[in-house]
Parts: sequence; structure tokens; C-alpha cells
Amino acid sequence: QVQLVESGGGLVQTGGSLRLSCAVSGRTFSIYYMGWFRQTPGKEREFVGAINWSRGSTYYADSVKGRFTISRDNAKNTVYLQMNSLKSEDTAVYFCAADQDSGLGRSVDEYEYWGQGTQVTVSS
Repeated sequence: QVQLVESGGGLVQTGGSLRLSCAVSGRTFSIYYMGWFRQTPGKEREFVGAINWSRGSTYYADSVKGRFTISRDNAKNTVYLQMNSLKSEDTAVYFCAADQDSGLGRSVDEYEYWGQGTQVTVSS
């Protein structure tokens, strides 16, 4: 089992920055990817980005590339999502997730464990 707890959401103005954290506990050795997703009411959960847990390589959705950065601190078992140049369309509930398989790490279906989500609201 893997447990995930997000933190760091909140209200920020357009153009501002916010950093989300995801504390990981449990069978961390089994993790292949840590991903970030987001969801707005009435829409499907959307891939934001992912990081290979051991290698540290990262992948991003086109909509956030160049603005968002994923990093990890293996000593603290924590993954971060640094969000810069925020736009109103970034408003969503953000989830971190853990994937134990070596797939592409971009699909909701690949992830076995999910955090509870944290709200990010970008106001103009």
C-alpha cells in the first residue's frame, strides 16, 4: 500500500505562483511514476505531469509545459509541483498519484494510489 497526502493549495492571482506538495508513505520502493492530475467539475481528470521516482525524469502536458515543474525529495519521500505564471484555466482540484508499473505514466488508469486532492483557485 502507498499513502499520499497533498498540501499547498489555495487562492492565487493570475500570474502568481504556488507549490503543491505530496507526502508519500508506505511501499515507496514499489513506485515507478509519481503523477499530478487535475480535475474541474463536470470534466475528466486531466494529466498534468509525472516524474520517474528513481531516475527523476519528468513529463508534462503541453498546457503546463514551461510553467510547471515537478521535483522530488527522496529523503523526505515528497513530490512537489511548482506552478508559475498561473492562469485562470489552471483552477482545479489537483491530485497526486502513484503508479507501480513501467508504462507511460500519463493515463489515469495507470495509477493505483491517489491522494485526497487540494484545491487551487486562480483569480483574475
